[in-house]
Amino acid sequence: MGKKGKKEKKGRGAEKTAAKMEKKVSKRSRKEEEDLEALIAHFQTLDAKKTQVVETPCPPPSPRLNASLSAHPEKDELILFGGEYFNGQKTLLYNELYIYNIRKDSWTRVEIPSAPPRRCAHQAVVVPQGGGQVWIFGGEFASPDGEQFYHYKDLWVLHLATRTWEQVRDYIYYNDVYAFNLDTFTWSKLSPSGTGPTPRSGCQMTVTPQGSIVIYGGYSKQRVKKDVDRGTQHADMFLLKSEEGGEGRWTWTRINPSGAKPSPRSGFSVAVAPNHQTLLFGGVCDEEEEESLQGDFLNDLYFYDAAKNRWFAGQLKGPKLEKRKRRRGKKVEPEGADKQESGGASTQAPLEVVREVVAEDGTVVTIKQVLSAPSPAGRPQSDEEDGPDEAESPTIEPSPRSNAMLAVKHGRLYLYGGMFEAGNRQVTLSDLYCLDLHKMEEWTALVEMDPETQEWLEETDSEEDSDAVEGAEGRGEDEEDEDSGEDSGEEGG
Repeated sequence: MGKKGKKEKKGRGAEKTAAKMEKKVSKRSRKEEEDLEALIAHFQTLDAKKTQVVETPCPPPSPRLNASLSAHPEKDELILFGGEYFNGQKTLLYNELYIYNIRKDSWTRVEIPSAPPRRCAHQAVVVPQGGGQVWIFGGEFASPDGEQFYHYKDLWVLHLATRTWEQVRDYIYYNDVYAFNLDTFTWSKLSPSGTGPTPRSGCQMTVTPQGSIVIYGGYSKQRVKKDVDRGTQHADMFLLKSEEGGEGRWTWTRINPSGAKPSPRSGFSVAVAPNHQTLLFGGVCDEEEEESLQGDFLNDLYFYDAAKNRWFAGQLKGPKLEKRKRRRGKKVEPEGADKQESGGASTQAPLEVVREVVAEDGTVVTIKQVLSAPSPAGRPQSDEEDGPDEAESPTIEPSPRSNAMLAVKHGRLYLYGGMFEAGNRQVTLSDLYCLDLHKMEEWTALVEMDPETQEWLEETDSEEDSDAVEGAEGRGEDEEDEDSGEDSGEEGG
């Protein structure tokens, strides 16, 4: 028994040591990557001094390996780019561009502004479009001592006809508008006047009773430094309106609604209510840092009234109590989802509840949930309503989520699915909820979430790998103990 306990303690000590070493290695790797990024930025600063294309006849290039050599698609030329050279003490990286004329047996060095950073072991392919293009992807940069490495994931194109480099980002945002004709089944591109939304993704569109189009929100990224992007969650709103008397002519106008506006977010869902108001549900607000991204998922509800150009918070009144119904009889409720305006300043502020959820991998995830407070106007208090038998039942409502599906039918809002994140896991939902938009009392759960439908293969694979590693470590320690015991016995004999 004592030997077994000793082995277990030794095993835990080895795990702690391995964890510390892994943390040190990770920290050192980040520091080395930052050093290489600074060195690459220094070289880019030197290259930025080149402002025009310079072609110079030259002798053959210096020795190198892991460069790219491509055949011009139209001319008898070869294009050499990049590469590396090690002289025994230092590693040199290149972003030089050479062109070899096969017929003349001559070399020309071509210096072009805004060239890719120095690299080797990249991939290159030539296509004939536009007079010939050389596409460059990825590659590697090394420190002068050859001990540190940086791997690219960028994409570049060299336009051979114009002698220009162009970096092609791995994401492109658009702000163009197209219309589809239901009679002729044809697309046409609109060219609205005025200033419209900036290029973005994830924005939502809805139609006003007058036939105009409202664009709200969205998401876009900008590169703040090499291989580092910064996301922006847009909260602006634009109106695309058809010009009077102008067939096919449209105008952009930026609008600034009043009222209780939604907080900045992305991944929200929209639908049109029976009274032509636009309702918005949920979404996620990303808190982005340089090396981490954390999202606060939401389950709040808002209404936008285009006629008044005003936002309203969708406050629920809560379920009616049975005793109140028996004593007072049936009460006629005013119809329309715009009732939330009648609450005015007397409406209680929504409550923010913070919950901690523990995922299967042990990750503790904090979820902020906004609960709608009961409206005093919809729930007047009286002496007839007191009593312990009238305690409210637990609130039923959709959990915070983004990218849910919404639909409105017969004055009822239906909400299906969506997703939220728990640590590194993405939880995809399959539940279905319903809300009567005329009464605005409470959500009804039509289909509950079934945890058995969840599948997350990455977590399963990592757990199995972890078990295998632990088993291998355990066998190694046992074998070491047995070996050490045999050695001790021989020495003692």
